[in-house]
Amino acid sequence: MAAPPPRGPSAGRRVVSQFLVTGIEVVAIWALFDRFGSVQGWRIGEVALFYGLVHTMFALADALGRGFDILRTGHFDRLLLRPRPLALQLMAHDVRLSRFGRLLQALAVLGFASVTAPMDWTPATIALALFCVAGGVALFLGILVLQGTRAFWTVESLEIANVFACGGVEAGQYPMAVYARWFRRLLTFVVPLACVAYYPGLAILGRADPLGETDWLGWISPLAGFGFLALSFAAWRVGVRHYASTGN
Repeated sequence: MAAPPPRGPSAGRRVVSQFLVTGIEVVAIWALFDRFGSVQGWRIGEVALFYGLVHTMFALADALGRGFDILRTGHFDRLLLRPRPLALQLMAHDVRLSRFGRLLQALAVLGFASVTAPMDWTPATIALALFCVAGGVALFLGILVLQGTRAFWTVESLEIANVFACGGVEAGQYPMAVYARWFRRLLTFVVPLACVAYYPGLAILGRADPLGETDWLGWISPLAGFGFLALSFAAWRVGVRHYASTGN
C-alpha cells in the first residue's frame, strides 16, 4: 500500500508563522525609532497607527481576494457553470486563514499605538477607523481583482500586482509626508492608498497635515477605496465578457 502523501503545516502553524514573519518588520521599525527617536517629526506611536491600519486592511483583503488567481490555473470554467454570483464564488474559493497571523500582529500594533500615540478613541474616531479599514480592504481587493483581470490576456501578471499590493503595504506603513511629491501623487490619484490610510490616520490622531490638506479630508477620503474597487470590477466584467474557455 502506498504511503499517504505528506501533510502540510496545520492552519494554526501557518497563522503563527505569518505572525512571526510580519513581526520582523515591527522589530525593524522599532530599531529605526530607537536609534533616531523620530523621522521628520513623526514618533513611533504615530507610525504604529499607520502600520496597524494598513496591515489590517491588507490581511483581510489578502484572505478574501486570492481566489481571483484561479484564472491562471485553468479551473475558471467550472465556476461559470454554477448558479451563484461569480465574484462571491471567487472570494470564497481560496480563503487563506494563515493571513490572520498578519491580522493579529496588526491589531497588536494598533493596541500599542493606542497607548503611545496622542489620540483619543471616541465613537467618532472608532467609526472612522472602521470606515478607513473597510475602504482599505476594498482598495487592496481591487488590486487583486485587477491582477485576476490581467490574466484574461496574460498570465505573467503576478509581479506587477505585487508592486502595488505588497509595495503599497510597505509604503503605507509610513506617513505620506515623508515621501517625494511624485510618489505621494501616485499613492493618492493612481492607487489611492493615502486616501484610505494617511488622511484618516491624521484625523484619528487629531494632527494637522504637514502637506497642508484640509482637516476634514480624512473623514471622506476612504470612499476612494470603494471607487477603486468599483472600477476594478468594471474591468473584470469586461474580461469575463471576452473570456475564451480553456477547453479542458
